[in-house]
Amino acid sequence: MSQLDVLVVAPHPDDAELGMGGAIAKFIDEGKRVGVLDLTDGEPTPNGSVEQRAAETSAATKALGLTWRENLGLPNRSLEATLEARKQLAEVFRLARPRWIFAPFWEDAHPDHVAATRLSEDARFWAKLSKTDMRGDPHHPERIFYYYCVHLKLAPQPAFVLDISQQWERKLQAIECYQSQFAAGRSTEPPTFLERLRDEASYWGKSIGVRYGEPFASREPVGLSSLERLV
Repeated sequence: MSQLDVLVVAPHPDDAELGMGGAIAKFIDEGKRVGVLDLTDGEPTPNGSVEQRAAETSAATKALGLTWRENLGLPNRSLEATLEARKQLAEVFRLARPRWIFAPFWEDAHPDHVAATRLSEDARFWAKLSKTDMRGDPHHPERIFYYYCVHLKLAPQPAFVLDISQQWERKLQAIECYQSQFAAGRSTEPPTFLERLRDEASYWGKSIGVRYGEPFASREPVGLSSLERLV
């Protein structure tokens, strides 16, 4: 397993693209080693299938420029923060050895998203354990950040907003790969789903004085060594 700088944990294929597709593309542009770990295959859904979702995920992976993406094979719709799932995820952390973990925001109406966050936090702790039968050497990712891909009508107060103006089109291209999720069966009357998505990115961009942005949360303070890179 390749060692990573950034590992994005996603409950379902498409969550990483929706919540932080721009950040993923930006990190890759900066030369960081980025991976996405989907916890489930995301099916069944009203207009999708396992085979179609896999093909869409592959296309989105190429659109973003990812070189590492895996699926943990946990059950969709009944994802739980079990001890066995925690061990599986902790082993990925120990083998991939990411510096930063990104997980879904901890408050959501979707039980799978809440379980994914709990799993990520618990596995981060377990990954550093010694005297264990888990594969890999002990490793503790430095930080865990949270992206917004939620089913609640929240008014987020993020810890920071990332400028994704140069990466917006790649994010949009990746999301458009998931036709079964964001095109089939959806209304074509404006504003469409993708138009709403653009509006949100524009709103967060406006909040920091750029064209497009993505918000992120943190349970811990975000430390700065300098103010030189602030937008």
